[in-house]
Amino acid sequence: MGKQAHGGNLVWAAALAGCSPSAILDFSASISPLGPPGSVLAAIESQLNNIQHYPDPNYSDLRNTLSHFHQLPSEWIMPGNGSAELLTLAGRDLAGLSANLGATVLITPAFGDYYRALAAYEANVLEFSLFSADSLGLLNFQLSAISTHTSGLLLNNPHNPTGRLFRREEIIPLVDKFALVVVDEAFMDFLPPEEEQSLLGAVQDYPNLVILRSLTKFYSLPGLRLGYAVGSPQRLQRWQSWRDPWSVNCFATAAGVAAIQDQEFQQQTWSWLPQARQQLFDGLVKIPGLTPWNSTANFLLVESEYSCEHLQEQLLKKYKILIRDCHSFPELGDRFFRVAVRTTSENKLLLTALQGVVGNQE
Repeated sequence: MGKQAHGGNLVWAAALAGCSPSAILDFSASISPLGPPGSVLAAIESQLNNIQHYPDPNYSDLRNTLSHFHQLPSEWIMPGNGSAELLTLAGRDLAGLSANLGATVLITPAFGDYYRALAAYEANVLEFSLFSADSLGLLNFQLSAISTHTSGLLLNNPHNPTGRLFRREEIIPLVDKFALVVVDEAFMDFLPPEEEQSLLGAVQDYPNLVILRSLTKFYSLPGLRLGYAVGSPQRLQRWQSWRDPWSVNCFATAAGVAAIQDQEFQQQTWSWLPQARQQLFDGLVKIPGLTPWNSTANFLLVESEYSCEHLQEQLLKKYKILIRDCHSFPELGDRFFRVAVRTTSENKLLLTALQGVVGNQE
């Protein structure tokens, strides 16, 4: 069985480790270990009788809940079957622009699903390395060579896989340069409101700006598939016409409503993450040959003096622990891996296992 580019492939990992998927401790997928919230599980259970009915095609309850949460009109919000579906729609939109005006710009290293979404519609891609520019300000200067409103821009914030957070004032100048800017904020909700740098508040001022959000990572619901796009009603109506009806099921819509309203769980996550992330960072620093990068998200990118593919294999076979290799990021290759931040006890298990594996490399 081939290994997929995404994290969280427990079937592949279990086959290599010689155990059941449930026995794998998964650090490869950046999913909160605190969820799903009890309120969400109760909401899903409440919908069991509705499985015999079609979902509301307008997802009114979910859109109204998100509208209140973000203080935006509901027609500016479109739920989707995970952010992957929304990325596919964004890829089609960006490809249409690039066919007429030029390439879609990607800030690299870039999430592999961006390439999939763009390649599906044969979009032209122009890569700009975050490593060479070091900042979006310098990148903005580099992009001045591109004619105004010539193409599209797709980036994420916080950035995956580095965990870097771009400031609003770094991104806004880029919005004026492109016909369409799609900002993937899949990990933004891991930052409390006073620290986040979301562009949701700017969407109504920029009809060429679309924000993608995921509800699966923060609330630990990747198996349910739920996300949403925020953009101009005209663009979202066009996206809606491109996809199958009822792409979001009744369980997902109910879960989304409950999740957004669960303020206690949100506060719990914002309290847990900084300490757990620092614990994991400090432990990784102490392991010879490993250099973690600072992050604002719920994951850490780690530079390694050793083959990360070998580390991944040894961690699976000896400890049943799965880390995320970075082969799908061409700029990173075999000398980087990414790990999710998990609970204190689970982080300790990873650190002990890494110490054991690295000790055998020296």
